Amino acid sequence: MTTSVQSSTSSTAAQSITSTASSQLAATQDRFLTLLVTQLQNQDPLNPMDNSQVTSQMAQLSTVSGINQLNATVQALSTSMATSQSLQATSMIGHAALVPGSQISLANAQGTAAVELTQPADSVTVNVTDASGNVVRTLQLGSQSAAGVVNFAWDGKDNTGATVADGTYRFSATAMVGTSKSSPTTLSYGMVNSVSLTASGPALGMGALGDVALSAVRQVL
Repeated sequence: MTTSVQSSTSSTAAQSITSTASSQLAATQDRFLTLLVTQLQNQDPLNPMDNSQVTSQMAQLSTVSGINQLNATVQALSTSMATSQSLQATSMIGHAALVPGSQISLANAQGTAAVELTQPADSVTVNVTDASGNVVRTLQLGSQSAAGVVNFAWDGKDNTGATVADGTYRFSATAMVGTSKSSPTTLSYGMVNSVSLTASGPALGMGALGDVALSAVRQVL
């Protein structure tokens, strides 16, 4: 059922834009032809327009028509794709998604998040900090043989082994390749609460993580 709704909505939007563009194009053509006919009717009989001038102006009309039609088609396709993406994104409401962020939520002494590597790493270290910026826990994710998303879990304990209070913490990551150090992209899990269509495309409302572009989503659970 979802597919049929998406197709119908996208098709309607595309048809509407194409129809409007076609009407505007027809009006432009009418004005152009009216002007050309007026020129022909009022030309100097002793110095009439030659065929090359008429052909040139008709060629201009053809070029403008082609460009306008292409623009109308591109606009229709863009609108159709954006509408389709937004409708598809609504299926994510109520699901957890992994997006760029530095928050890790601890509930019942369990927290999960991830880092994204651009290349293999000899070692990856994650530091979890509290609201004051103090390091609560240091996690060693070990050697990673491939680039990509590396998920990790935190058991809710600090570096002394004591269980800390549930809540929202932050984390940062460091990757080592030989003696070279880099900071991988940190990724947070959050619940998708809403979907909105912005000028740059669909955006997911994810509570404390804010509005996140659909294109930024790494995983959906």
